Amino acid sequence: MAHDHPSVTIIVPAHNEVRGLARLLPALLADADPGEFRILVVCNGCTDDSAECARQFGPDIEVIELAAASKAAALEAGTALVSDFPVVFIDADVLLNSSAVRALASFLERPGMLATAPKRKLDRTAVSRPAAWYYDVWERLPQVRTGLFGRGVIAMSEKGLRRVSSLPRFISDDLAYSESFEPSERGVATDAEVTVWPARTWRALLNRRIRVVQGTREYADQAKHSSTASTSAGTLLSIVRSEPSMLFRLPLFVGTALIARAILTVRGRGRREWARDETSRTA
Repeated sequence: MAHDHPSVTIIVPAHNEVRGLARLLPALLADADPGEFRILVVCNGCTDDSAECARQFGPDIEVIELAAASKAAALEAGTALVSDFPVVFIDADVLLNSSAVRALASFLERPGMLATAPKRKLDRTAVSRPAAWYYDVWERLPQVRTGLFGRGVIAMSEKGLRRVSSLPRFISDDLAYSESFEPSERGVATDAEVTVWPARTWRALLNRRIRVVQGTREYADQAKHSSTASTSAGTLLSIVRSEPSMLFRLPLFVGTALIARAILTVRGRGRREWARDETSRTA
């Protein structure tokens, strides 16, 4: 069945993401009706064939090309073109199918709900033991379970998008989006699932954590960061009490966090680095 106008707008920022786009776009379109989704792929600073790759998937894909490599600029460019809601922002290196997009849209029809994200599935194929131990603890953190960050996908209603559209540019855009909504205004749509490929090595994981710490500090400087988005000693102890086996993983988790903070402190708070993880893009 063809649609007169899209029921969902999807924005995919992409910087040299041929592999990810070739995996994501077919999944989004697999059982979508013609015109059901409007998919905006915003290629920013690409030196590969990302734009050409995206165009080959048909008329429901619109490609915008920006000269500079900037996810923030890509999000802004895509947002400026949105006319149909809800809108779903999807990182090019995750996997989400059309059924999940519909589930996200359905979740936003609930009274008072402004933002949502799918449940997260970490594909741990070829992930080293130290990295896996870190993620064992990370996935058990309450804020990681309930927050909309760290999933590579966030969907918003028109009202929700208006709320975040005036935010400054943050490295941790998903954290900024999640924290913009009260718990009663956001939630995880458990009937939608996104596959996320984590860092495969501890060094790659450390680079990711440096970026996360930098983004969290940057966001906290704006006096917007809630205490529920932080990890306390009490939270970690609670996890160990519930699952004693996590005790052996805890030193690695805490040590990684401390090292990331120390490196960022030495580098200086004002220095921005993206530290893109290539290990997760070989899946």
